[in-house]
Amino acid sequence: MAVILGAPAAFRFMAPANPGACLEAAALIGADTRGAGPDDAGELLAQAVIQVMKKVGMPNGLRAVGYTEADVPALVQGVLPQHRVIKLSPRPATADDFRRLFLDSMTIW
Repeated sequence: MAVILGAPAAFRFMAPANPGACLEAAALIGADTRGAGPDDAGELLAQAVIQVMKKVGMPNGLRAVGYTEADVPALVQGVLPQHRVIKLSPRPATADDFRRLFLDSMTIW
């Protein structure tokens, strides 16, 4: 659950680094990607993931599992030392980027 609740925001953020892979992933989980371009990739993948989340009954974001905006600074500080997150990101991410990702993950749909 920890990964999926941030996935739509993360895919939107990471898509510019490899839009082709995001479009392929979106198609593999059922999204109609015909006519989609690189600028559509992140949103198409995010929406495809959201549809799966709804079907399996996932909570609607971090707020639904008890987090609030007041928790975001601690969440950001917790992610910054995690090299698997920072070093493996296909796109460089700053503390402000992570802040935005957590805020965007508070309510997903």
